[in-house]
Amino acid sequence: MSFERKKERALAIMESKNMWRSNYAPPLLRGLWKLGLKIPPLPFVSFWQITLLMGLMFGLTWGIMMWFSSWQGMGVQPFWAILWSLTSGVLFGVMMAAFHGWRKRVNKLPDWQDL
Repeated sequence: MSFERKKERALAIMESKNMWRSNYAPPLLRGLWKLGLKIPPLPFVSFWQITLLMGLMFGLTWGIMMWFSSWQGMGVQPFWAILWSLTSGVLFGVMMAAFHGWRKRVNKLPDWQDL
């Protein structure tokens, strides 16, 4: 089955279970789909892929915002800024992966390969 057919089937299943669209297909993911990237809806992505994807996006965004808004003016060393950004990204990524794994179990969603 093609990626698009699997994606539409997954979206239909999640919609039938009354899951919030913003949880399984957030605007950023829908934008990536429009660009042609083949990323499954988040409850169908593996734990470590979600951790990496969400953690990287959050860590980079939060770290850059904190650097320019406060850390630079406070005299924080770049090493510590990078370390805090990495740590916060990993923690956020793990929490998001756990959340999507939990939502997959609660709603009894099939694996991506089984669609």
